[in-house]
Amino acid sequence: MKLRISHITTYHYAQPVTDSVNEIRLTPVTNERQSCYNHTISVEPNAPLFAYEDSFGNRVHAFSVNQAHTHLTIRTSMTVVTTESFQPESKRKMQNFKPTEAWDQLQSDAIIDRFIEFLLPTTYTEATQEIIQFMNEVPSIGIVHDNTEEIVPVYSVYDWLKSLSNHIHTNFAYDPEATTVSTKAYELIENQRGVCQDFAHLMIAICRAKGIPARYVSGYHFVGDLQGGAADFEQASHAWVEAYIPELGWYSFDPTNKTAFDDRYVKLGHGRDYTDIVPVKGIYRGTSEQKLVVTVDVQKLQSK
Repeated sequence: MKLRISHITTYHYAQPVTDSVNEIRLTPVTNERQSCYNHTISVEPNAPLFAYEDSFGNRVHAFSVNQAHTHLTIRTSMTVVTTESFQPESKRKMQNFKPTEAWDQLQSDAIIDRFIEFLLPTTYTEATQEIIQFMNEVPSIGIVHDNTEEIVPVYSVYDWLKSLSNHIHTNFAYDPEATTVSTKAYELIENQRGVCQDFAHLMIAICRAKGIPARYVSGYHFVGDLQGGAADFEQASHAWVEAYIPELGWYSFDPTNKTAFDDRYVKLGHGRDYTDIVPVKGIYRGTSEQKLVVTVDVQKLQSK
């Protein structure tokens, strides 16, 4: 699928501010399932951009506006071509890999050492008692070992992750008024309502408690043609989860939507949780009174 994406972020300040220093993480990755063909960024007031990669491999653009200004606008435009995520080769590997081998690998020192940053809890993804209890309620299939009471998994890691994602989708309602940007994973369980950021943090917290490396993904989810028109901001900007499956690698799951991860998704970047991949963040000197306006538009283009 060929998609054109426009993302406009504007800060309006009640009084002139100065010395604004900012970071932007709004550049789509190019990998085996998506390619970014063009990408532009403009800033008003005009400022030079400095680009680098952070520790997770995300493309970051930094800039400073030192003179007094009453508004700051960041415009990004991009064209991305996506493909389906789950390829036949991956399905073949899954069929040839015993479930117990995958679960055993997740407990190995090699996996733990390699992905430790995506196994440790963060402020958003702490493994509380509420998290553990919800994890134990995830529908799954198991058998009791002959000599002990231990339940041995006979389901694949992929199947368990699909079950977890569906379980979150089923048990929580999408409500943009129910939580804030600071809501923790365990608080979603109490609220029973939240947004994609909350659903993603909850799934990550449970994955890590289960011993599965998991990371937070920021991007876009195109549903405009399904809605009969262009998607609005809430439908376009999105967050989901990538979990590591032995022998298969990183796979995406979207607990907000009970749909297969396909070519409607565009990835911007990933991190341990939301704080690692905030689209726009910065500091400035001046009044704390400000208004933020964000507009995102995702359109499907006809391939030539």
